[in-house]
Amino acid sequence: MPALTYDQIRILNSYSVFTEDTERTLFTLENLHKDFFIKDFRNLMMGITQATTEAAAISHFGRRYGMFVAMQFYMLAVYDEIWDGKLDDVRFSLINEYGNNTLGTFITPKDFRYVEDKERSSVIKKLLIQCHLVFQQLRKATSVSPLTLWENVFGYMLWNYHELLENPLLADRAFEDIEILEDEETWELFSSKSLFYQYTGGKNPSSLVNQPLRKSCCFSKDIPGLTACEFCPMK
Repeated sequence: MPALTYDQIRILNSYSVFTEDTERTLFTLENLHKDFFIKDFRNLMMGITQATTEAAAISHFGRRYGMFVAMQFYMLAVYDEIWDGKLDDVRFSLINEYGNNTLGTFITPKDFRYVEDKERSSVIKKLLIQCHLVFQQLRKATSVSPLTLWENVFGYMLWNYHELLENPLLADRAFEDIEILEDEETWELFSSKSLFYQYTGGKNPSSLVNQPLRKSCCFSKDIPGLTACEFCPMK
């Protein structure tokens, strides 16, 4: 178990991921995989966000989960580390950000581990499968589209890779991970194509960060205190 540095903890916090204990856990990632829990999950998220639609409330959680996933890919590219703990140890609690109620993600810091070169591809596959399984559960709560949920994640990842590719010390690792993400075999357990390649068109992330890339709306415009994204396809 590598000990987290101050800079690593700061990075985690920038994704609203925290390593300290939370006073009140609302639910865990394990709970989301239980059908009996997911039935009431949309009501919980509508209460937290005050969203005007169920799709907006569930998409908002998808964005929060997307930050956790993007953090994983960032830590992998920069430090060759991932968080590899139990689903019960991914805890979601109510926090306030910029005057709005939302969810923070709380994890156990001892469960970060180093990733060997030979397992890099399999680790990325595992992260994507975890996403797929969570998204399948979220779609049982309401009719939010898989495209919306994946684009919620990819938006954060795209910005990550844009920044990493600008750094000569980190660009090689970032390119390596992008190539794995663009490979159809990485996705073959649940998709016949690379959803990441479909999102980027195989273009350099730095050429895409300020472009209208999304094909679906994340519905942030339907949550009080939030606004439509700058490049919202619904405009």
